[in-house]
Amino acid sequence: MSIPAFGLGTFRLQGQVVIDSVNAGLELGYRAIDTAQIYENEAEVGQAIAASGIDREELFITSKIWVANFAKDRLIDSLKESLQKLQTDYLDLTLIHWPSPEDQVPVAEFMGALLEAKKLGLTRQIGVSNFTVDLMQQAIAAVGAENIATNQIELHPYLQNRKVVEFAQSQDIRITSYMTLAYGEVLKDPVIRQIADRLQATPAQVTLAWAVQRGYAVIPSSTKRANLASNLKACAMKLSDADMASIAGLDRGQRLTSPKGIAPNWD
Repeated sequence: MSIPAFGLGTFRLQGQVVIDSVNAGLELGYRAIDTAQIYENEAEVGQAIAASGIDREELFITSKIWVANFAKDRLIDSLKESLQKLQTDYLDLTLIHWPSPEDQVPVAEFMGALLEAKKLGLTRQIGVSNFTVDLMQQAIAAVGAENIATNQIELHPYLQNRKVVEFAQSQDIRITSYMTLAYGEVLKDPVIRQIADRLQATPAQVTLAWAVQRGYAVIPSSTKRANLASNLKACAMKLSDADMASIAGLDRGQRLTSPKGIAPNWD
């Protein structure tokens, strides 16, 4: 099963805001929705999906297990709670959200529990998020690369995470880029704006098209219907080799997300 190249993120969106965003996204044609236990919006996301009337098989729903639920006697129960909130019998993809702080729960333990959840039919695919090369190697040793669908990482023109990307791709593990627009910072970049002007596109469309063309899955979020519609047009864009090279040159290792006490030792 492949991971859709383009999905709808829900990070930081809660209550009626996330309901409205998911409603609009589904109406516009989004079929992949990304949430997480720690976002505290799974119930609202489930409510919006149920109200849409869209057949479950047409959707691709991803959620992420929070660090408090990593122990093997807790992980599957927490996933079942997520399924209840999302009003579905299974997830298409379940990720380990962050590595276990100070390795309190070994990688082999939570990856083994996640693989068991897959065998039980609670999730069709499993994967990781915010994993370094070393952590990916540990996950592969635990369950095999063939059972790791993706590593979802912060990745945008200012943080291209090449070491992690190259290792993941060498193992046929898909990269999912989150924060692809760098909280809007890259939209002001003169290189990206110049490409956008030439193509009569928006800077967001150019940036998202760059990531998709690199082979990454992307999950941008927005509370504005117009932006959700505009972002989708990135799927049809084609950047030239020169444009891709120009954006590749913007990498400056600028990491925006590194929560204290949870973040690993980054590559």
